[in-house]
Amino acid sequence: MPGYAVVDLETTGLDPDRQHRIVELAVVHVSPGGEITGRWETLVNPLRDLGPQRIHRVTAAQTAHAPTFDLIAEQLAALIAGRVVVAHNLRFDGTFLAAEYARHGYRVPLGPHVGLCTMQLAAKYLPGKGRSLADCCAAVGVTISDAHRASADAFATAQLLAAYLRMDPGGPLWAQELELAGEHPWPEFFHPSAEWMSREHTARQGHFLSRLVEWLPPARGQDAYLTLLDQALLDRHISIAEADALVTLAGELGICRATALDLHRAYLGQLAAEVGRSDLCQVAELLGLAKADADRALRAGPVGPIVNRFALTTGDHVVFTGEMRRERPDWERRAVDAGLRVHPAVTKKVKLLVAADPDTLSGKGRKARDYGIPVITEDAFAGMLDRGIRT
Repeated sequence: MPGYAVVDLETTGLDPDRQHRIVELAVVHVSPGGEITGRWETLVNPLRDLGPQRIHRVTAAQTAHAPTFDLIAEQLAALIAGRVVVAHNLRFDGTFLAAEYARHGYRVPLGPHVGLCTMQLAAKYLPGKGRSLADCCAAVGVTISDAHRASADAFATAQLLAAYLRMDPGGPLWAQELELAGEHPWPEFFHPSAEWMSREHTARQGHFLSRLVEWLPPARGQDAYLTLLDQALLDRHISIAEADALVTLAGELGICRATALDLHRAYLGQLAAEVGRSDLCQVAELLGLAKADADRALRAGPVGPIVNRFALTTGDHVVFTGEMRRERPDWERRAVDAGLRVHPAVTKKVKLLVAADPDTLSGKGRKARDYGIPVITEDAFAGMLDRGIRT
């Protein structure tokens, strides 16, 4: 008899009917006797903004190259089929999983009442205790090593289930649920599959320069590369999407690694007349250069412009996306007070997108990149406002 499949999810919000999505999931197998027999986890690219990142701590950079749900649907089903689905708050996890499958055309035996909920079972096995996962685990001596990470919460829930099984060996509920699980039919799957990716396996790639070829014929159109580079450096952070765009453009323009480094040094020389040493050293590091390159640029003195630097001008349209540290209305007021126009959607006339996460996967973020509109953090935007807007 297969046993139990304990699941836990991290999501962009609380309501799958309001376009919220799964960003991470984990499955833990537990035998009928309560032994943990297997553990799996993956991030999921939700193709939208990640919602309350302060809670689940998943970044857009981590999910950018993670599989979408349709690409893990079959493997997840294989881990669940024939087993009793268990979650701490099955109403939440079961509803989300069923909604994700339905969104891709699959009707599956999942839902708020299909399986067992360790939170509800606490009323029987842990009377008088709290109902949160932390409270229940504390009551049975289980430590949650990394709360609000799907793998940690699923493992803790599996240990909680094992404690319940030990309290009531041979209880009729277990046998009944195991029998029902074996009778649930699962559909055939027609989507391709992709490798599951944990948080550790989605670490940022090496510096984007390492992805450029070592030699190409002399390049043309270097202005376009420098313009894109300048936009990427507005917030002193080169996002996954910006690095990918730079590598792609370099390939299209025939810019090899050595040429890119020469362009980076020239850009650093132009920037040296505008910023202090600390800022220049930070840019040098982002460009794959050394602090010595920053010091040489400072000693060399002013360099003629090699690229028109990005700047906001009175009347420019800006758009905001994501759950920022500062309330959205506050940012909008600051932008308007500075002479900018706040726009509700990304169009070709928008000059800048300000995002809670510069790697944002929101629809606004994807459209901004399609249009070549810079995406920057709220801190970088505050710096722009503090320095003043051109009239």
